[in-house]
Amino acid sequence: MKGVSSASYLLYYIPYIDCDGIKRMPHDHVHNAQKRISLAFFLNFGFALFEIVGGVFTNSVAILSDAFHDLGDSVALVIAWFFERYSKRSADEKYSFGYRRFSLLGAVINGLIIVGGSVFVLTRALPRLLSPEPTRSAWMILFAAVGIVVNGIAVLRLRKGESYNEKIVFWHLFEDVLGWAVVLIVSVVLVFGEYYILDPILSILITIYILFNVARVIRKTVSVLLQSVPGGFDIGSIERDIMKIDGVRSVHHTHIWSLDGIHNVLSTHVVVKDRCSRDEVIGIKQAVRDLFSEKRITHLTIETEYECEECGMKKT
Repeated sequence: MKGVSSASYLLYYIPYIDCDGIKRMPHDHVHNAQKRISLAFFLNFGFALFEIVGGVFTNSVAILSDAFHDLGDSVALVIAWFFERYSKRSADEKYSFGYRRFSLLGAVINGLIIVGGSVFVLTRALPRLLSPEPTRSAWMILFAAVGIVVNGIAVLRLRKGESYNEKIVFWHLFEDVLGWAVVLIVSVVLVFGEYYILDPILSILITIYILFNVARVIRKTVSVLLQSVPGGFDIGSIERDIMKIDGVRSVHHTHIWSLDGIHNVLSTHVVVKDRCSRDEVIGIKQAVRDLFSEKRITHLTIETEYECEECGMKKT
């Protein structure tokens, strides 16, 4: 393709405990993700419009094609912003744990968009290994410089994101930064020689790198959706720590999962001796809460049972 290389197609938490004993996110943090994604959208959308004007001015179909690619990125950012905002809705009768998992849904959708875009890049880059095409290096340098700055600003903001939705968007835009960096390198090299095969080679390498990292995020997102034990937690270790509390006889039915990769839920059954008084039981439950006061546990449920009781839950 003429006009621009195929590489241009590439794309605190500080918890506090409320009076009900549930950890919540500070108000500012709740809106930071939305602000970062919305900033990335406006930068990406504005750059797409710049490319459209540049493509018409230079009569370059390739630049116009990349402009529509960036418009596609903007759509992905709108999807990410919508789900990030929707995920902040409070719990209700329909979703008793809240809407946080909608952020994961946005991450999966955007992950699939990136995979589709990367496959498209490979279909364009692989044939050019056999038949490299000439490019206009002067215009490549101009658009690469602007592309790196615009997308770089968005990437720097999104790198602080903690949700999987933000991480997917980060890789979406980081792919663009790497792609434009390759365009810049190739265009400078082309000023001194006709080494057009560098373009598809570097494009393919970057695409593989992005796909690898996006696949990791998607895998972790699916793991959260399937309610796997969050990283950094071990059920056996949790139960052993609880067993060290005075008055605790045994621990069972301990479950821990994550709502969105950030907010975790823990439930456990603690068996106490039959002669435990009401105050002793309250003390044991408080001791269990203290064990997790510094960890990311949003919802903590402690079921206490006496030794003479039979647990009403069936083993799963």
